[in-house]
Amino acid sequence: MTQLLEQALTAIAKLPAPEQDAIAAILIEELASEQRWAKAFEKSQGLLAKLADEALAEDQAGLTKPF
Repeated sequence: MTQLLEQALTAIAKLPAPEQDAIAAILIEELASEQRWAKAFEKSQGLLAKLADEALAEDQAGLTKPF
């Protein structure tokens, strides 16, 4: 455990139980959200690569305009 996380948990442990539970619920939801984003990003890598290849091909064919 990092020192910063240990400091945060020590401070949280001093709070009343309902506040501890509220913070715990926020942390659990944030971790779950990060996992969902990571899975979604992982699944989209093939599509993103295909889109990037298409964009490069269009640019090389002179089909794009500068901003």
